[in-house]
Amino acid sequence: MKLVIVESPAKSKTIGHYLGDNYDVEASVGHIRDLATTGKGGLGVDVDHDFKPTYVISKDKIDVVSKLKKLAKKSDEVILATDPDREGEAIAYHLAAVLNLPIDTTKRLEFHEITKDSITRAIECPRTINLNLVHSQETRRIIDRIIGFKLSTLINSRINSKSAGRVQSVTLKLICDHEKEIEEFVPEEYYTLEAIINKDGDEVKLDFYRFNGENIKINDVNKANEILSSCSKEVIVTGINKNKRSISSKEPFRTSTLQQEAFTKYKFKARETSSIAQKLYEGVELSDGLTGLITYMRTDSTKLSETFVNSAKEFIIDKYGEKYFDNSHKTKKVNLAQDAHEAIRPTSVTRTPESIKEFLSDKEYKLYKLIYQRTIASLMANKVVENTQVIFSSNNVDFKYDESKIIFDGYNVLNIDEKDDKKVYDFKEKEIYPLKEVNKEQNFTKAPARYSEGRVVKLMEDEGIGRPSTYASTIQTLIARRYITSEKGIITPTEQGKKTSLVLTKYFPDLMNTEYTADMETKLDEISEGNEDEVQVLKDFYAPFIEHYEEVKKIMYKDEPEKTGENCPNCGAPLVYRYNKKGEKFIGCSNFPKCRYVKAEEKEEPTEVGRNCPNCGSTLVYRTNKRGQKFIGCSNFPKCHYIEGLNKEEETKICPKCGAALVRKRGKYGYFYGCSNYPNCDYMEPIKKK
Repeated sequence: MKLVIVESPAKSKTIGHYLGDNYDVEASVGHIRDLATTGKGGLGVDVDHDFKPTYVISKDKIDVVSKLKKLAKKSDEVILATDPDREGEAIAYHLAAVLNLPIDTTKRLEFHEITKDSITRAIECPRTINLNLVHSQETRRIIDRIIGFKLSTLINSRINSKSAGRVQSVTLKLICDHEKEIEEFVPEEYYTLEAIINKDGDEVKLDFYRFNGENIKINDVNKANEILSSCSKEVIVTGINKNKRSISSKEPFRTSTLQQEAFTKYKFKARETSSIAQKLYEGVELSDGLTGLITYMRTDSTKLSETFVNSAKEFIIDKYGEKYFDNSHKTKKVNLAQDAHEAIRPTSVTRTPESIKEFLSDKEYKLYKLIYQRTIASLMANKVVENTQVIFSSNNVDFKYDESKIIFDGYNVLNIDEKDDKKVYDFKEKEIYPLKEVNKEQNFTKAPARYSEGRVVKLMEDEGIGRPSTYASTIQTLIARRYITSEKGIITPTEQGKKTSLVLTKYFPDLMNTEYTADMETKLDEISEGNEDEVQVLKDFYAPFIEHYEEVKKIMYKDEPEKTGENCPNCGAPLVYRYNKKGEKFIGCSNFPKCRYVKAEEKEEPTEVGRNCPNCGSTLVYRTNKRGQKFIGCSNFPKCHYIEGLNKEEETKICPKCGAALVRKRGKYGYFYGCSNYPNCDYMEPIKKK
């Protein structure tokens, strides 16, 4: 009997199904040991003797290791089949060390998909443990331990922040820097104009294009009115411009792009996408047994194997025709250790999403379909569209109408792209159309949107910080530390998160620099390729780091809480601003923990809206919920539970033009004040930022 050790129980079940009775497939359930917390500084690393690490078996893996040792003794051979990446290689190495297996001769299986053919090939062509990959992972772990332990201890004692890390802290800075851009954004007023004509029984909207032959941005109402007053009562078609455009499909998914697209399309958070993809990779019970549906999901590569491309070619030509296949697809060249992998793709081109839908959960089906269609589309011909721009002129004012039609659907035969429902009309030059309406709309530029989890993943990849295996876990760590919140996948830094980023940037500017972190990732990749020495990289890192750390320790004093100017009613000590575990600000006694006084939130008298409740007739007032979101509710609460959103019109002040009430309205690009006497009075003004 041969013992095969993999990482996860689900994976062991699928592989065991393929290998048969002569193999016992067991799981290590991830890493079995980690750096100790003993020795100098509790690092588990001897920094004075070439950074020799001390490893201990994790408490929750003692029983697992005990079981594997017993099985290894009874087995004819032990084969290691952990994941095909740096972490997987390290797990294989530690298993060999703990089970007393010879490093030089123990068989190590490498496969990127869990199918019968792939497992059979791996068994027939095993390799040995790649020590370069092991050294790369070990270097990363040692550096992360040193930075994490040192900085976490320091900021915990100074500003009561829970942790800092090589990747997490730089990622936090990216989020906080973006939040600062949002907070400092000042909206600018601008106007859009549109004309409406009738064509074939339809109302057709034309967009403003040029004034006096120039493309201009309309920044004030006077310019908008000037342009509108220049229009006559009709428009004439003065130009029709056509051009064909060839649109290529997107490259196959890698870890980051899958997490981004899954959020964009289905609002799956990064961690959820990783979890679903892991299940699809490890195996799903189909009619013919357990089957791995996709290749390994932690990859930087967009490459596809020649075998898969050939099978896809046959499938595409057979189903859609020869003109739909195109193998000239381009993939990004990435100089990373992970690029030995393929892209994330289906393990079988004939296993269409619909054919296995009954065996998948709704979310598994959605993600599998996303991966399947993206992969097949990457090997298909371009979509060809004809774009038409029709120019309409009214005196010295030009409007335009843009339309497009598909000449050849190409890859979009899979219905990947969003449909363009805009109708195509047969306009002719010199045709004249009466102007039914010419309208102006006031708009305001919008602040940048907060980052989604998918966008943060893309930033991490673009900046070269972290690796596919750490993208989702980094975001999760920041959430767990209360540095950020993620509401429906949209990320907001907490006050404690901002404070942590600010302090770390001030005292450790190099560590908080994306270039520094990216350079370290490059060195780790070089170690994995055998081009850098592990000990030398550690020495080059440690000497300047520890020198700077010791200097900072002397000058970074404990953060003194900001005083409110009031004294504690219980003990007389000053009251100060503090933060709870959720990163929320509150007022408490500076004599804590001897005095545990916390000032209750002062409830402001609610402001009246100026309307009555439609349910009970009481006055409507503005309220704020626990999340800080404002809404309109009944003053008779809790007897009356009537509420409404702020998108309802509310009276604010008097119109200077006609004397009617101004109301707060919501337009396409945000809120503004408009006259309640509209359309008789068209007065409007921006809402000034406080």
